[in-house]
Amino acid sequence: MRKNIIIIIALLSSSLIWAQDRNQEEIEEGSGGPQRKFTPQEKKEKPPVTDYKIITIKNDTTYVDTTLTLQKDYKFNYLRRDDFELLPIHNVGQTYNSLAKREERQRVLPLFGARARHFNFMEASDINYYHVPTPLTELYFRTTFEQGQQLDAFFTINTSPRLNLSIAYKGVRSLGKYQHALTSTGNFRSTLNYITKNKRYRVKSHFVAQDLLNEENGGLSEQGIEEYLNIGDFVGEEEEFKDRGTITVNFENAENILKGKRFYVDHQYSIIKKSDSASTGLSIGHIMDLTDKSFRFDQTTIAPNNLLGASFRSGAISDKVALEDFSNEVFLGFENKWLGELKVIGGSSNYNYGYNSVLRQVDESGNSIDITNRIKGDVYSVGGEYQNNYKGFELFGSLKTLVSGDFDGNYFNAGAGYNLKDKYEIQAKISSNSVAPNYNFLLNQSDYVNYNWQNDFSNVETQKIQIDLRAKKIARIEASFSSIDNYTYFAKNSDDAIVPLQAGEKIDLLKVKLTQGVKVWKLGLDNTVMYQSVEGGDQIYNVPEIITRNTLYYEDHWFKKNALFLQTGVTFKYFTDYTADAYDPVLSEFYVQNDQKIGGFPQVDIFFNAKIRQTRIFFKVENFGEAFKQNNEFSAPGYATRDAVIRFGLVWNFFL
Repeated sequence: MRKNIIIIIALLSSSLIWAQDRNQEEIEEGSGGPQRKFTPQEKKEKPPVTDYKIITIKNDTTYVDTTLTLQKDYKFNYLRRDDFELLPIHNVGQTYNSLAKREERQRVLPLFGARARHFNFMEASDINYYHVPTPLTELYFRTTFEQGQQLDAFFTINTSPRLNLSIAYKGVRSLGKYQHALTSTGNFRSTLNYITKNKRYRVKSHFVAQDLLNEENGGLSEQGIEEYLNIGDFVGEEEEFKDRGTITVNFENAENILKGKRFYVDHQYSIIKKSDSASTGLSIGHIMDLTDKSFRFDQTTIAPNNLLGASFRSGAISDKVALEDFSNEVFLGFENKWLGELKVIGGSSNYNYGYNSVLRQVDESGNSIDITNRIKGDVYSVGGEYQNNYKGFELFGSLKTLVSGDFDGNYFNAGAGYNLKDKYEIQAKISSNSVAPNYNFLLNQSDYVNYNWQNDFSNVETQKIQIDLRAKKIARIEASFSSIDNYTYFAKNSDDAIVPLQAGEKIDLLKVKLTQGVKVWKLGLDNTVMYQSVEGGDQIYNVPEIITRNTLYYEDHWFKKNALFLQTGVTFKYFTDYTADAYDPVLSEFYVQNDQKIGGFPQVDIFFNAKIRQTRIFFKVENFGEAFKQNNEFSAPGYATRDAVIRFGLVWNFFL
């Protein structure tokens, strides 16, 4: 299947290149910013890289960046973003433990469950759109653990000055070093970005199909943990257990898979077009998001040693849940040169979450308990957005509230900022969000008896204050204070069963993050430090107090005409020990535990990176210190952290 997709991408790419009209008409101002006409002389020359536009869902525009910086090294990973706040489980494509709790986007409806599988799930806000003067291709490759590889292939082209198409596929397959830990994931996406010649109508659209499969082994068994730590009867047999594939795991017959498809359209029409001669604009628009998700846990036989509790079945187990979400928003937009941009929004969502049949259980007293199979209905919302920039000052805000339906929910945020000559920037923001817990807290069915529930939890209420200070080439400080009521989480009860719970007291969280870098001659030092303090919650919101990452590096141009740019150095990572959340494979969720601590140990990576023309090459020795001693650390209770490994990869851009 993946080979076929790659072949299709190659065929489409060659066809689109052949079809592209070199005698392009004037390139007018399109979605995401001003564009320009290329003269015949310019067409013979290579366009500057700044003409290759990247446009976000909010119409913020940047351009393709082919430089090699330290931030590119931090983002050269499976997620392709900085994972400073994440701790990976041992295999590529598996989940991550959170050193800082993941903050989901503001919303008014619950999210689909299996959040541990969503780190690599691309939401609508993760999809970019493009405008390019010539076809652009980007290839990302990196080695994995044992058998497999990871590849992200991307191609975009403007078939005319006003129409851009893109297609991409990100695939990962990694066997892993431990038994039954294979990962196989795929993210396909395609986009369209179009504007009419009179610039009154514009549309952005994308289609995404994703499947994220992980074999599940339940972590190391009690015997496997002894083997991993080389204690007890296994002392003196270290060499045998350096082969991680011989260490005992809890089971070798389960897997789960998260699948998703989304069709998204954002289009608008300018009734009154804002231009250089007209200071005011008026537009109407519509956004449609049709999303289907499903999550399935399969196991050929029930877990041994009653690890997951009793089961309704004696043979194969298959739990499947699905969500269909069809959302529409219409808006009226007003734009003025001095007053800013204002949108008035009305929306509706049709949701259908659940299972195929009602579940009937009998309690210890013989009473029958029915657990429904569906949470479905329609909700309607109203809201608005505002933004204004004037002489370095920025004002912004947004709000939405549900006015009809079975759920209650709302959010509000407002902020202001000031930018002084692009050297100093300050931004302050306040926000509030009230939303129902995720669907799998409200309803869950499983062939395992303990994983069945139906709840009527209160909304999770979150208030937050943030401040962001930036001094270019000096430092950046991000600070926030959050107050959370009715925090919802998973934990084990007195019967050792995973259950959803809601906190009875308020949780206060203070986070301060400092990013600072200095460079002298060809040497640089980059530091990122985060401090977290939690009050309340009685040990249910567990995070490390200190997280730090420090990189000492050397970079320089080598050879004639600076043909090669070299960057090499060492990165030190550390976080204070804490009772990290444990992972549950049936739900694909993390749950609270307060028995086992992880952390308090350093991790050292050595890297050698280089840039040759438009190609960035990355060579890294990960967890270098573990090459000289026996690794006995964990990323989550029962799940070992990564051993020392040498990995190679590259990012290659083609400008045709």
